[in-house]
Amino acid sequence: MIRHPGRIRSAATTAAVLTTVLSLALGGCAENGSGDSGEPGIAGESRETDRTAVGAEDRSATGATPSPSPSRVYPLSRAPATIPAVRSHEPARGPGWRPASGRAVVTAPGGAGLTDEARLLAGELGLAFRGTAAARAGDVELALTPGAPTAPRPAAPPGAVGSESYTLTVSGDRVRIAAPTEAGVFYGTRTLKQAVRSGGSMPEGTVRDGPDRPQRGFMVDTARKFFDAAWIEDRLREMADLKLNQLGLHFSDDQGFRIASTTHPEIVSPQHLTKAEVRRIIELAASLHITVIPEIDSPGHLGAVLAKHPALQLRDAAGRAVPGAVDIGDPASGRLVDELLREYADLFDGAYWHLGGDEYQALTRRDPEASFPELAALARERYGPQGRVQDLAAAWVNDRADVLRPDGRTLKAWNDGYTRGGRESVAEDIEVEYWTGKEIGARPPAEYLAEGRPVVNLNDEYLYYVLGEPNDFVYPTGRRIYEEWTPLVLRGTRPVPARHSALILGGRFAVWCDLSKAQTPERIARGIALPLRATAQKLWDPRTPARSWAEFRGLADRLGE
Repeated sequence: MIRHPGRIRSAATTAAVLTTVLSLALGGCAENGSGDSGEPGIAGESRETDRTAVGAEDRSATGATPSPSPSRVYPLSRAPATIPAVRSHEPARGPGWRPASGRAVVTAPGGAGLTDEARLLAGELGLAFRGTAAARAGDVELALTPGAPTAPRPAAPPGAVGSESYTLTVSGDRVRIAAPTEAGVFYGTRTLKQAVRSGGSMPEGTVRDGPDRPQRGFMVDTARKFFDAAWIEDRLREMADLKLNQLGLHFSDDQGFRIASTTHPEIVSPQHLTKAEVRRIIELAASLHITVIPEIDSPGHLGAVLAKHPALQLRDAAGRAVPGAVDIGDPASGRLVDELLREYADLFDGAYWHLGGDEYQALTRRDPEASFPELAALARERYGPQGRVQDLAAAWVNDRADVLRPDGRTLKAWNDGYTRGGRESVAEDIEVEYWTGKEIGARPPAEYLAEGRPVVNLNDEYLYYVLGEPNDFVYPTGRRIYEEWTPLVLRGTRPVPARHSALILGGRFAVWCDLSKAQTPERIARGIALPLRATAQKLWDPRTPARSWAEFRGLADRLGE
């Protein structure tokens, strides 16, 4: 048989080429660390790699010097899939990072204060925690880097926002999360956790991120409906992953007083939180960089207190009791509320306190002075012939603020407690919590902003989840918030001019329990899940989101699995 050496070499060459091409094709199908999409590599580069490989095999088959095996080419990474979405991601080529056996979380020198954040992240990702140590291949390093903020410049005051910014870098099979403060590092760990949960890995590249607003929160009405400590703690963990940093507790109203009291135990409802439970809630919140904001609403919404102190209830000229309203002309009313404020100031040590001030029923009458002649007389005595009942109501809020100011608290009150045209005004340092323009005498947001007053957005059109949907309320949808609302939309559906943006400090999504039996706590948790996530997205970054609502909802489902 006559052999044909040329044909044999050709067959060998063909087999080698096919082997190489198949190997490259299979490599291209492997996990590429690109986060949300698994996008293919750049076609031109892949073809060039194939041509190079074929040429190398031909040279080898003909006796030429063989070339090294081609290195893997990774596509450019894409931003991690998180809620809220990161503000900026610089893509890079590489496999990204994923948790695996033998990997650990460490803190950089000077980062001893990050131990809690590191331990939490290690537990969530199934990693070891090695304390302060040099990062090895595969590790996650947490670092404090005091100095200039790392996030894009947002609309809110730079000092408040920069302190919560962070940089997250994935390179060389390591993750480094660095920020000026512990809170910023913590938010970086939330991004890493969500990226792994949504896509299996953290994409290669650099995230530079930070919030648009310094106040981002959730409020729950624990007065009308009792929520146990476990339910509240579950919401705190949910909030933390969404980078929300405030929990409002409205624990006193007409229907209930829900925290144990030593100064006035008679007013406490049978279903209530013990002080030990509240301390546990506050401790968990602090570990998640969430501030708990307590609210004892007054001079209205005090029905639970008045049930045990009926002599302090406001009565009109006909002797009829005014629901929930204390007599602000009686010094004993102020003394009782101040005793409660001092007691709970020792329990709640956070930076904020909510004074209430809304819906004082004396001010909803057509002619408050005629309906309450004794209050009218006292107003004229204090403020002259032009003194009115509204002046006494404003003075009430200011007097309660004076009790808490020595502790250095930032104080808040509902917007309908700020009446116009009186002799007395609510103090300028008390933040306006704007919820409605529907109440009698309620002022439009522009008036507060023109006065230079800081405002927090709780627009009842979008951010009020009112049980039973009374008084024309409807349950808010995540889609409306996601597609329509921004912090500038303070009242109704129209935004205020952007020039006022710096005065709008943020917002909170609120659950109000007007018809308390309408939903169970479990159903409430399910009902608020998407609206709360949409609120978190728009407070972190109010720009039009890159994801469609359907994509956002799908991501929320993946993260919630």
